[in-house]
This record gives sequence, structure tokens and C-alpha cells, in this order.
Amino acid sequence: MNVMANPLSMFDVKDNVALITGASGAFGMVAARILAGAGCKLVLVAGNQTALDEISKECTDMGADVTSINSRPTTEAVCNDLVAKAVEAYGRLDILVVASGMNKVAPITEMEPSTFEAVMDANVNQSWLLSRAAAAQMKKQGDGGKIVLMSSARGLLGHPAGYSAYCASKSAVDGIVKALGCELGKDGITVNAIAPTVFRSPLTAWMFEDNENANAVRAGFLSRVPMGRLGEPEDLAGPLLFLASKACDFYTGHILYADGGYTAG
Repeated sequence: MNVMANPLSMFDVKDNVALITGASGAFGMVAARILAGAGCKLVLVAGNQTALDEISKECTDMGADVTSINSRPTTEAVCNDLVAKAVEAYGRLDILVVASGMNKVAPITEMEPSTFEAVMDANVNQSWLLSRAAAAQMKKQGDGGKIVLMSSARGLLGHPAGYSAYCASKSAVDGIVKALGCELGKDGITVNAIAPTVFRSPLTAWMFEDNENANAVRAGFLSRVPMGRLGEPEDLAGPLLFLASKACDFYTGHILYADGGYTAG
């Protein structure tokens, strides 16, 4: 098919198999809904069984074929098993979305080393292990694949409110993306990350409220956002679909900032 004559075909991921970890979290739920709506077969992974059941049912009601796994990608064996279960369910793996992660905030003099290590493990080690397991399967299939990691504007910019662990972890994720983009390019496997700033989720709902504290915090933040608003889940739909589809076949090793221009200024 001539994609120039039918450019929307480049974004067609219908029947692709997508593994999403952290599927019950803010970005994971967004990713699940987007790829369900786009016609993917989904393997949804989350540690919260109740929330996993809810998002799995929502995606099933949208018409998606869903396999749900109550697990967290904490070890090499678990990550390998998650990929194996995706292949067992659907015969292959086309898309990996790593939406699992953690943030713990404290001044460095008050943060325990174990807390720093936990954040690094959840955000860095697990991203690396999942990418490793997915890349092995995609290379075996021989026809490429899409790996999408979760970064943040904090991978590029610091923050004064005790973000030393989180900023370090997201900077490391960015490094993984760039290294694997170089390493796996020859195999047709693209590796990229979405890096949002604040967007609406259960964790950030308070920033969208109309009260003195929320208004003050929001005003200070928005003074740095050229688009003049906070992010909505819909703002992540386009970037994710792009990075999960053939449209990004020549786009790898990149961090896509979904931030309303926050990191531009």
C-alpha cells in the first residue's frame, strides 16, 4: 500500500499485540484505553487486582481482546515470564509499553538510601529488564517492534521539592532509550519514551481543583507552560499511537515531551 496515498494507514495498529505494565496506574490506564480503541490485543499487567479488573473490563467492553496478569515486573524471571505469557496468549509481541514506576519525594538529607534504591529499581531496572525481554522476542520474530518507556520532564529538569531519586531515575530511562535506540535499530525495533509534565490523574486531581492552595500551585506552574494549561489524558493519545505504530519506523532513541512547551523555555 502506498502510504502517501493513505497516510492514516501508518497509524493502524489493529490486531497488534501490546503488553502494558502498570496498567492500573495513571499512564497505564490511558495507554490501555488508547490501544484498546485502536484495535490492539492487550496484555495488561498490574499489581492492584481490583484496578486491573476494572481497566480490563473497560477495554473488553470497548471490543478489545484482553489478557490480564496480576503481577509486578520486579525481577528478570518475572519480566521474561510476562513476555512469554503474551506470546502464549497471542503468538507474538509487537508493542511494549512500560507504564509501571514509582516516585518518592524527600529532601536528600532525609531520604533513606533504601528509598532511593526502590525508586531506581522501579523506574530504571524494571524498564531495562522489560525492554530486554521484549527485545529478545521481537528479534526472534524478525519483523521489528515498538518499545515505549515512560519518562518525565523531570528526566531533563530538576525540581527543588525532593526529587533527587525521581529525576535521577528518569534521566536514566532517557539514557536507556538512547542506547537501545542505537543498539536495536538494525533489528527494526524502535525505542522511545513519552515524557509528560503534569496531566490529569488521580494523583494530580488536587491541582485541578478550585481552592486557594490548588490555584496558587497551578498558577506558579502554568507560568512556565507556554500552552497555558495542565495536561489532559487525551494529550497522550497522539504521542502513544505514533510511537506504537509504523508512523515512527524512522524515529528511535527519542524522548517525546508531552508538556505544552514546558521544557522548551
